[in-house]
Parts: sequence; structure tokens; C-alpha cells
Amino acid sequence: MVSMAAIKVCLFMALLCVAGGFRAGDTATNGDVLRRLSSPDYHKALAKAILFFEGQRSGRLPANQRVKWRGDSALTDGQDENVNLTGGYYDAGDNVKFGFPMAFTVTLLSWSAIEYRDEVAGAGQLRHLRSAIQWGADFLLRAHTSPTTLYTQVGDGNADHQCWERPEDMDTPRTLYKITENSPGSEAAGEASAALAAAYMVFKNDKDKTLATQLLAASRSLFDFANNYRGSFQSSCPFYCSYSGFQDELLWASAWLFRATQDGKYLDFLQDNQGSSGPANEFSWDNKFAGAQMLATQEYLDGRTELVNYKTSLDSFVCALMPNSGNVQIRTTPGGLLFTRDSVNLQYTATATLLLSIYSKTLSSSGSSGVQCSAATFSPDQISSFATSQVDYILGKNPKSMSYMVGFSSKLPRRIHHRGSSIPSIKVLTRKVTCNEGFSSWFPTSDPNPNIHVGTIVGGPDGNDQFSDNRGDSSHSEPATYINAAFVGACAAAMGQQLEEPVVSSY
Repeated sequence: MVSMAAIKVCLFMALLCVAGGFRAGDTATNGDVLRRLSSPDYHKALAKAILFFEGQRSGRLPANQRVKWRGDSALTDGQDENVNLTGGYYDAGDNVKFGFPMAFTVTLLSWSAIEYRDEVAGAGQLRHLRSAIQWGADFLLRAHTSPTTLYTQVGDGNADHQCWERPEDMDTPRTLYKITENSPGSEAAGEASAALAAAYMVFKNDKDKTLATQLLAASRSLFDFANNYRGSFQSSCPFYCSYSGFQDELLWASAWLFRATQDGKYLDFLQDNQGSSGPANEFSWDNKFAGAQMLATQEYLDGRTELVNYKTSLDSFVCALMPNSGNVQIRTTPGGLLFTRDSVNLQYTATATLLLSIYSKTLSSSGSSGVQCSAATFSPDQISSFATSQVDYILGKNPKSMSYMVGFSSKLPRRIHHRGSSIPSIKVLTRKVTCNEGFSSWFPTSDPNPNIHVGTIVGGPDGNDQFSDNRGDSSHSEPATYINAAFVGACAAAMGQQLEEPVVSSY
């Protein structure tokens, strides 16, 4: 008779094999297998991260809208100047459309679709990701109304922030802001150019070339606008002012356009201006230097050795992030989270993780041994493993055992700083909820938000891994489209790593 203990052992080993995807002849340590078993469900996380964007949509919602608590909103945006500026995304927990970070969101989503197409397709999410990209790209196309005009914002940010209303009830001014040759903003035009070039690469192989043709033409036009009418967006912006200058966006856009077109003039721009791109320790909606360095480094490793300075700077970026490198500039919390600053920190964690993931993949493909820092050399596998640890932290492998993605586990943020999520759906509470009623009745309550905004990644914990789940604490409980956009690629990379033979490494 087989003992119950023996049966349990057999069942446990079978579970290990199934979970680890082992075949006859495979070998791995128990630690490797257990690590696979304890990994979050990246497929589920990826699907939810993409679904989030449907909850941020502005405009008339399509018939296949999956986030059912949302309704149509802002259907007259742009009418004050006889332009159609409907659609696009609400930036975060408010009801304003900010074009600068929206464009960065589209760039990151497109980059994720380009670098991790197979992983996203394998999870059954490629059509949803393409839809998320197109929803934002279509708005950017509409916002570029002439060769020297780009609308950069819809909505009065100050008035909006004084109200707590669902987007479907919104009655604050839909003020329009734009950049022109007389009031330039090279950062915003450059980022929009990058976004549309990256989106072009997602759609260029479609049978119908109409969208791809429009995307590439607009991207070229916007680069010329940004480059020929140079001026800082800081002088013409009410919100999301750029503090890093516009040179990073010009490099970022030229790198994307070269990748999309192989037009030598964009490569010449990268080469001629690489002196303006030094080491960075963050990658964000404002500072794109590290992203441009990543794209240029891929070209360098493909044989364009004249771009070596970009790789040197990118290696410095890695050394600034990797623990025990001897060159650390961005610390990790006691629980292991990259911590740049105590205001929506997960945006910096997610973007850094995306870059580390892409760089480790690029290094592996090129046969490189890794990145040399002053106190350590990090192999591609070590860089990738550290990047995955950041994804895992966000999904719940942290001191609070809390997922910072809404709807992913049972312990999650329930009071996110988000107007539409915190007031009952227009389909449930059908009457208008006014600005003041929202602030008096729905904003201050300690009750969980009535609408679960599935896939939302909030600003995240503080530097000691603590999180209060307080709707009023926007620095930690508010989402942003560019957090999720970066996470999509980082999560797809972690999913791809999970499918490969596990490697024991330390960092």
C-alpha cells in the first residue's frame, strides 16, 4: 500500500513539473522550481494592465468597450476652435487630457508591442494592446492640425482639480492649449513625433496602410516642427512642464524615426548631437535621455559604432540602478523597490524596469557579457532578474504582501484617487453628481471605491514600503497612464523570462 505521505510527495512533484513546464530530461534546482511556483501570474497581470486603458478613455466609447462602468464623455472637446479633439485618454485620476504625457504613454505602449510582440500575442492580448495604442495615437493625429500647430491640453487643470466629478458629468471649462511657431514647445512636439513613429512600427504591416501612412507622415512633420521652431514647453505649459529641456525629446524622436524609416538624416542627427546626451538616472515623461540611449545603443550593437557614447551613458544608467554596483544613485527600499522620489514613485520604477528589461534582452542577443560597474559586472540574466523583482514587488511580493495593481489580488488599493472610480457609475447613479457633491459625499468617505478600476497601478508605497490606501493621498494612491504603459512591457518581459530556463543569479 502506498502511504499518504508518498502520495503527497508525488502530487507535489507533479505540480512542480506542471508549473515549471518541465519535460523529460530537464534539470533544475528545487530553488529554481519553487521560484517559478511563487511567481505572480504575469499573463493575468498583463491583461489587466492593458484593460486599464479602457477605463481612462475619453470620447464616445466603442461597442466593444469592456470597462462597463464608464460612459461617453467630453464629446464636444475642441469645438471652441472648430477642431475635433475628442478621444484620447484622461491622464490620471482627473478629467484633463494632457498631450505631453499621453504621447509618452503611446510611445511606451508601442515599444512594448514592438519588443515583446510574441509574449503579448502568446497571452492573447495583442489586439487589445493595439487598440490601446490606436486610441491614443488617433488623438495625437487629430491634435496636429497644421505643420506648426499641436494641441497639447484639453481642459482647465486648475478648475478641474477644484471639482470631484465623473467624466460623464464634467462641466468644467474644456480650455484648449496649443503650441505654434510663435509659442513653441519642442518637448511636446518631439514626444508626439516619437509616439507616432513608434505606433507606425506597430501598424506598418497591416494590410490597410492608411493608418500607418498617416502616423509616419505626422511623425516626420512633428519632428521638423520640434527641431525647426525650438523652444521649451516650460514657457507655454500650465501643467506637465518640462524641466529637462527639449534636447532629450529631439534625440528620442530622431532615434524612433531612424528605427522606423532607416532615413540617414535621423541617424546623422543622433550622431551629431550625442554630446548633449549624458548619463541619467531616471526615465520619465519629462526626461527621455535614457530611452534615446537605449535605442541608439541597439544601433551601436548592430554595428553603428559611431554611437558609442550612447552605450556608455546607458551603462551608467544601469549602474545607477543596480544594487551593489558601486555607483548606485537610486536607492531601493528595505523591501527591494527602486525608489526615485516620494511622489508617484512607481512611474519611475516601471519605466526603469522596462529599460532594464529591454537592455538585458539586447545584450543577450548581441552576445555581450554584461555591464561593468565600479564594484561589479552584471550579466544580462542578472539585470533581467532584478527587473523581474520590480515587477514582482508591484504585484505583491513586498513587505505588505499587497498588489499595487487594482483587481490583481485580494489585498490591493481600494480607495484610489480617481474621480470616475470613486463615484457610482453613471449607469447606476443616473443623475448628475455635481462638483461640490463629489467633494462632500464621495471624495472624503473611507468606503472602497464603488467602481473597481481593474488593472490600475497606483503611485505606490513610500520609501519604507508603507502604503495607507488613502484617496486623499494623490502622491501614492493616484494612477497615471504612463505607469501602466511602462508596466505592460516590463510585465511581458517577466513573462518571457519565466518561460525560459531559470538561472540562479544574484545582484
